[in-house]
Amino acid sequence: MSLYDAVADLPLRIEEESREQLRADTTSDFERVTTEVALAGDGAVGRGEDVSYDPADHEALADAPAFGLTGEWTVDEFSAHLADIDLFPTREPEGEGPRHYRRWAYESAALDLALRQADTDLGSVLDREADPLRFVVSTRLGDPPTADRVERLLADAPDREFKLDPTPAWTQDLVAALADTDAVRVVDLKGWYEGTDVDVPADPELYELVLEAFGDAVVEDAAFTDATAPLLEPEADRLAFDYPVTGLASLRDLPVEPGWCNVKPSRFGSVESLFETVEFCLEEGIRLYGGGQFELGAGRETVQLLAALLYPDAPNDVAPGVFNDPDATGPYPTSPLEIPDVSGLRWA
Repeated sequence: MSLYDAVADLPLRIEEESREQLRADTTSDFERVTTEVALAGDGAVGRGEDVSYDPADHEALADAPAFGLTGEWTVDEFSAHLADIDLFPTREPEGEGPRHYRRWAYESAALDLALRQADTDLGSVLDREADPLRFVVSTRLGDPPTADRVERLLADAPDREFKLDPTPAWTQDLVAALADTDAVRVVDLKGWYEGTDVDVPADPELYELVLEAFGDAVVEDAAFTDATAPLLEPEADRLAFDYPVTGLASLRDLPVEPGWCNVKPSRFGSVESLFETVEFCLEEGIRLYGGGQFELGAGRETVQLLAALLYPDAPNDVAPGVFNDPDATGPYPTSPLEIPDVSGLRWA
């Protein structure tokens, strides 16, 4: 039985839907705004999280009417119904990303509710146990960039591991200092982003520097250009993709057969698309690690649980939220993270 087949026929009764806007400052110097959605029925509540990055999308959602989701469904029937609904009735989003994020919020809330109404959890239905979860800490290095935050977090826990975002501002001395820690497991070149605050141009000098200095690290979202392709193609086994992967078709359309895929569930929109892509990767030997989107509510528990069930030993970018809190001073949680008792898609 496929992963999706295991959940598709779960019955689901929705009596009420609601939303709550969440806000928090972050260590990346922006205020994160998300919306936690709740679907309730038969004394249980399922929760999901819309992780769109534009606060205007969340303001528009707060003013939007209910989507008319009450009724009796299976998980698969609910998903098909959701695909026919305009989840942005009052404001057109920029690009397709927010549409996937919002659909995932409601699909994950529905699956969470169905599992809770059945008095079970995702691991039991998939016949998988949630293992202790290895996680890396994703952090920016300041302006100008320094190794200070990495060094502070290593002082708190010497075996901590990191996912870092190289930029053209990184100097050879900084790269050498970071490489000397032997703690960098993933470097995210963000070469596939366009029109965002985190775009990084495909700089062949930066790519060469990073590939050589972090020879054992996973290299995420490197952009293929005439200048960078000769550097990247020999490294295909450690290349990972995140931003361009929104389903199985996009994974197959990558410029190389990747060694890794960063699984951010919200990018896939539907539970079926997520599970289909994960199974393909497992069958084809593409290694997986989980990714997050600065979740503030239920969404973080969901991405942690999925990683603990499906790829627990990978360098998962799903660290506890305290690492995103600019006011936190430690001590911080350490990896691997023990998964507490689970109900549905979240902690009991």
